[in-house]
Amino acid sequence: MSRIRVTKEFSFETGHALYGYDGKCRNVHGHSYKLAVTVIGTPIAEEGAVKLGMVIDFGDLKKIVREEVVDPFDHATIFNKNTPHLELARELESRGHKVILADYQPTSENMVIDIASRIKSRLPENLQLHSLKLRETETAYAEWYMEDNP
Repeated sequence: MSRIRVTKEFSFETGHALYGYDGKCRNVHGHSYKLAVTVIGTPIAEEGAVKLGMVIDFGDLKKIVREEVVDPFDHATIFNKNTPHLELARELESRGHKVILADYQPTSENMVIDIASRIKSRLPENLQLHSLKLRETETAYAEWYMEDNP
């Protein structure tokens, strides 16, 4: 049977600051991220199956991505945990703001690696994460592909 790729798109608002960066992005700022998640698998062929003909129910994929990515990242501010902004991060948290202290510099490139790991851990065994496209702006994005990350 044919392997098919299916894609679902998401959006979320996230702030960040790039510790040690030599440009404007060293300052706290935000983006309206757009995320395209593509999985690959074989459509369900079992007669009588509720999800006959589907690689994955889009609702099931939506649940995984919402729980692993959108809910944690949306309206959060991400800082590298080694940032000198740690005091600011703690102050924001004490005032009820959502803050993520990441083990990485919160660039689109590193965020897409983190997102891939989060999604892969939740996919059913019969599916693979094929690719991710994380759009930071209308003209800038980072991509992750399965074949590049064996």
